[in-house]
Amino acid sequence: MRGWLIRTGVERSLAEVRHVTPVARGVADGLVADTYRQVEQEFGVLAPPLVLHSPNPAVLAAVWSMLQATLVRPGVVPRADKEAVAAAVSVGNRCPYCVEVHSSVLGGLGGGRAAELIGQGRIDELPPGPLRRVARWARQSSCLDADPAPPPFAAGAAAEHIGVVVTFHLINRMVNIFLQESPMPSGAPPMVRRALRRGLGRVMRLAAARLPDQGRALLPVATHVPDDLAWAQGNAAVATALGRAVAAIEQAGHRTVPDPVRELVVERVVSWAGDPPGLSRDWVRAATDGLSAGDLPLGRLAVLAAFASYQVDDETVAACRRTGADDGTLIGLTAWASLQAARRVGARLGGSPPPTRPLSP
Repeated sequence: MRGWLIRTGVERSLAEVRHVTPVARGVADGLVADTYRQVEQEFGVLAPPLVLHSPNPAVLAAVWSMLQATLVRPGVVPRADKEAVAAAVSVGNRCPYCVEVHSSVLGGLGGGRAAELIGQGRIDELPPGPLRRVARWARQSSCLDADPAPPPFAAGAAAEHIGVVVTFHLINRMVNIFLQESPMPSGAPPMVRRALRRGLGRVMRLAAARLPDQGRALLPVATHVPDDLAWAQGNAAVATALGRAVAAIEQAGHRTVPDPVRELVVERVVSWAGDPPGLSRDWVRAATDGLSAGDLPLGRLAVLAAFASYQVDDETVAACRRTGADDGTLIGLTAWASLQAARRVGARLGGSPPPTRPLSP
């Protein structure tokens, strides 16, 4: 019964997706329907952070492919450790929605007090040990202006750890733009919220315990894997999934992002130091000053998605709508821009060269 209530509550929260209208499960077909089935079977719930991508089916399948390979599917890193990484990255990216979800799952997997501390952003108060080291490493993953700290895990676990970091640098940005701050019902008293968090953790723990055999791939094999993903090559499942996902999102970028905007975002990503730009929006105007009037609205949204997703507001999206951008364009553009920043983080952590130019379609 509790699992049913959690699933019902999560699906109702789809109505709180902002700026775009997700595809309802009852009318989904093709690639969206196939992705939804895998998500429900393996993740436990049709989660809004995934479903928000459904107006662009290839992007939806790509984001799920990344999450499935790095977080959901069993590997050399325990699921609880990967949930701690996901929650800690979300703390660093100011994504309270994902912090709440993944600290709740960590609690359902036996994380106890550690789940509470990470959920409250109190990572430095974790007891000394491996979990504290990996959570601090994950939280600081976007600090690109200094040499990265030695990874707090064995080399054989690098692809999964870095893969989770990259996946959540993408997902956090999309959630900040398209979802509210919490997955819990607005106005729910603390007792109800605690019960729902426990229930969410339990649903995902049960889903993890009964994962089916590897499902069929939803995306074609990538013909070219960019050099910045070299850190994943030691893990075939992660490397293959990320290669497919990057190819799909790059294709979406070519369809939805004007060439001058793509070039601008990639150029800024290469020189990005990782620090958030602050509360003022003056930096956005300066960054996009060279764009034409026709490209300016999409350019501003793309730059914000990559570097300060929490600054996207209704007017930013409305300006894109006035250029004729539909839901699929908004998802394609923001996912592409978010992925550029995520890939930059992964390259830095894995010692790979950063992406230096937009990929060809």
